[in-house]
Amino acid sequence: MSKSLTRFNSLFDDTFLDDFFRPLASRSNGDRVAAIDVHESDSAYKVNVDMPGVKKEDIHISLDNGVLTVKGETRTENKEEKDGKLIRQERHVGQFVRQLSVGSDVDAKAVKAAFEDGVLAITLPKKPAEPKEGVKISID
Repeated sequence: MSKSLTRFNSLFDDTFLDDFFRPLASRSNGDRVAAIDVHESDSAYKVNVDMPGVKKEDIHISLDNGVLTVKGETRTENKEEKDGKLIRQERHVGQFVRQLSVGSDVDAKAVKAAFEDGVLAITLPKKPAEPKEGVKISID
């Protein structure tokens, strides 16, 4: 296993690679799970969540006990068809939840999110690295 992947596994729960992210309902009923990308830099983790058709006010994000939770909901619009009836609709309607177990090196108070063009971008800044040297003890 590469050094980078080993570090990634130590920062994120191992179940991340086994689809730790789960929808509210099972996938067997046709519910979809929002696609995500996770990037790491020296200073932060960046998570992009595809959320087409979701309105900003229908997105809820939290970070609690090391778990980043993204909830979203899409709704149907009740509108009258004037040029015939709707015979097929392929837009997803419903809710989903994605969860990511994050490392202890994330600065929870500095997390930021932005939503643009159907993509939710979450930035999880890393805490400053603590010095690796031990504590010096004086001799009396």
